Amino acid sequence: MKDHIDRARRYLGTSGVDALLLSKDENRRYVTGFSGSAGIGVVTRDAALLVVDFRYYEQAAEQAPGCEIVRGATDLPGALAEAVRPRELRRIGFEAESVPYAQAERLREKLRPAELVPLADVDRLRWVKDEEEVAAIERAAKISDAGFAHVLTVLRPGMTERDAAVEFEAFMRRAGAERLSFDLVFASGPRSALPHGRATGRVLQAGDLVTVDFGPVCDGYTSDCTRTVVLGRADERQREIYAVVLRAQRGAIEAVRAGASSRAVDQAGREIIAAAGYGEAFGHGLGHGIGLEIHEGPALSPRMDVPLEAGMVLTIEPGVYLPGWGGVRIEDDVVVTADGCRVLTHAPKELIELPV
Repeated sequence: MKDHIDRARRYLGTSGVDALLLSKDENRRYVTGFSGSAGIGVVTRDAALLVVDFRYYEQAAEQAPGCEIVRGATDLPGALAEAVRPRELRRIGFEAESVPYAQAERLREKLRPAELVPLADVDRLRWVKDEEEVAAIERAAKISDAGFAHVLTVLRPGMTERDAAVEFEAFMRRAGAERLSFDLVFASGPRSALPHGRATGRVLQAGDLVTVDFGPVCDGYTSDCTRTVVLGRADERQREIYAVVLRAQRGAIEAVRAGASSRAVDQAGREIIAAAGYGEAFGHGLGHGIGLEIHEGPALSPRMDVPLEAGMVLTIEPGVYLPGWGGVRIEDDVVVTADGCRVLTHAPKELIELPV
C-alpha cells in the first residue's frame, strides 16, 4: 500500500490541496488497503490516517498497517476533525463525484476553518495498475475462462436462462470467486439484442444466439468477459454478424498500446462495424477500464480522448444488436503494454455451435 499512498501524495502536489479525504470504498481501499464498507481515509504530505467505527477497529489495524488508525465510535466526521485539527490543514480535497451533498456539508461543518475542496478526478489514481493488481485481475479472468468452459457443457434447449445463469454463477463461486463483478448478463434468442439483459424464465431454443457477460472478483479486483454462442447450427446471418464483431474486436485489440488515444482505439473497432453496415447497431463505447470497480477510466468511446498508459487494464467489447432478431458481443480484458497489449481472458471466441 505504500506505493499507493505515495501516488496519492503526488496527487496532492498537483491538485492544490493539503490533504485528500477518501470516502469512496474503492479509493479508500486502494490507498489504505482497508476493505471495510465504512470509513474515511486521509492522506497528507506526511501522514496517512484511517477513521473507522467500532465494527472495524481490528480489521483496520490488520489491513492498513501503513495508516494511523483513528477510532471514530459513531461519529466519523467528528473523529476526523479532532485528528486533523492539530495539523492546521487549510485546503482539504474530497471526491466530488461520489460524496453525497449532505455528507459533504457535514464534513464542511466539522472541518472548519479548513476549506473543503471538491475534486473531480480522484478515481484517476487507480487507472494504472501495478503488477499485484494485474495478477489479481488475471486470477479472476482464469476463473471466468473455466466458468465459460463449464457452462458450455450444460447449455441445452429446454432449460431456462435463469437456470443456466445460476449454474454458471455457482461454478465460478466454487472455483474461488469471492463474488461477481456485476449481475450476470444472460440473454438468448431475440433477447440477446439487450446489451445488459438479465436472465429470465425464457426457455432456450434450438437456433438461439446466447450472449453471456460475466466477471468474477478475486482479492477485490474485477474481471469482465462476454461470449456469444449458438445453440445448434448457426444460420447465414448469425455467421455474418458474428464475423463482423470478431473482426472489430481483433482490430481494436491490435490498436491498443501505450500512447494510443482511447478514442482512436474505439474508432478502430467502430469503423469495421460501420463498414459492414451495422454502425447504428453499435451504440455503446468499445470498452472501459476495470479494477476495484467494474467500470473505471479510461473509457474507450467517441466521448473520451486520453492517451493510454502501460498498466491500464481495459475491456474490448464491440457488439451488434438488432431488436427482434438478437445480438452478438465479444469481450476480453487486456493490459496495456509499451508496444501493444496482453490479453488476460482466454475463453475461445471463434463461433461456437453447441450440439442440440
